[in-house]
Amino acid sequence: MYTRHISANILEALSDTPVILIRGARQTGKTTLVRDIMPDHISSEYVTLDNALALAAAQSDPSGFIAGIAKPVVIDEIQKAPGLLPAIKEHVDRDRSPGRFILTGSSDIMAGLRVSDSLAGRMEIFDLWPLSRAEISGSTINLVDALFTPELAWPAPTDTDVMSAVLTGGYPEALARSTERRRQAWFSAYVTTIVERDIRDLSSIQDLAAMPRLLQLLASRTGQLLSYADISRGLTIPQTTLKRYMALLEATFLIRELPAWAVNIGKRVTKASKLIFTDTGLAAHLAGLNSDRFTLDRQAFGHLLENHVVCEMAKHATWSETRATLSHFRSHTGQEVDLILEDPSGRIVGVEIKASATPASSDFKGLRLLAQSCPEKFLRGIVLHLGPETVPFGENLHALPIAGM
Repeated sequence: MYTRHISANILEALSDTPVILIRGARQTGKTTLVRDIMPDHISSEYVTLDNALALAAAQSDPSGFIAGIAKPVVIDEIQKAPGLLPAIKEHVDRDRSPGRFILTGSSDIMAGLRVSDSLAGRMEIFDLWPLSRAEISGSTINLVDALFTPELAWPAPTDTDVMSAVLTGGYPEALARSTERRRQAWFSAYVTTIVERDIRDLSSIQDLAAMPRLLQLLASRTGQLLSYADISRGLTIPQTTLKRYMALLEATFLIRELPAWAVNIGKRVTKASKLIFTDTGLAAHLAGLNSDRFTLDRQAFGHLLENHVVCEMAKHATWSETRATLSHFRSHTGQEVDLILEDPSGRIVGVEIKASATPASSDFKGLRLLAQSCPEKFLRGIVLHLGPETVPFGENLHALPIAGM
């Protein structure tokens, strides 16, 4: 059993907010989280819309359904009946007691629906990612907070088999499989469920035949700049269709876009987002990558390693004291910083990710450009590497071990 670090934030929100939405990809552990940390709420009422009778009742009479269940209530798979949200708003407008509704969803109920405004000020949203390495190991150190402390406090290396961590990912069910063969079987079944059930439930698109090929192609491009034109040519489908498919994959929390850093520093910069899979184990499965392939193709490993670090930082950002946004930076000359974390005051930490155990001064080229371009914002720059050492490379520049994550 794993302790989810976001639990404390959810419990805090339940003390002052009427509606809580916990959303994330299928099998990230949303229902388990709710059952573990909110037994008092579960004991009142628990409704899953995977139940055909409950779903039919919710869809036929949303207001009557909400009026007829005891509060507080957990409603699982809320995306199956989005019509419940206006009914929940009506109920909350009459009774704003905190912790009345705990909703979970395995697709983004806000995507394409005008429901967020109706629940503004009444609902707090929490994103549940697959397990972080810290949750798997039991560490309580928050990496985002560590990077923003006045004195850099990076954890000592513990997870020395970084390649295995990247290939396994963080889905609890995948971690529970004792062999690589069984893990791959689980990933195959998972993808089938997502495409044939979740995406079809979300979409009016009848022909989803290209979706498996799209997933495989995207998995081979993790950590790279997103080009709709290139992908559409590779699949021979129109960009309009591709964008609808991509929106569905984002709505089911399989992929995310890492946006370009939005700041004017007087230089031409790339505005394209980077493509990120929310789980590197799934991405490796889709791309047909394993430890043998990584040994032969270090570039493929480097891209997936970058994806891994971005995901870990995004997971930590869901429960850090420092409210950080994540982006990337690339100049028109090709100098780049793989990841930028920015706090509300505008301070930034640049992160470069290297699939090498021996960091060099040249690895800091993009970070030095970033520091020179906005010295008033730049807190520090780090190169994350596969070696065990923490090494200073100048003022506010450090090489740190990925194994400390």
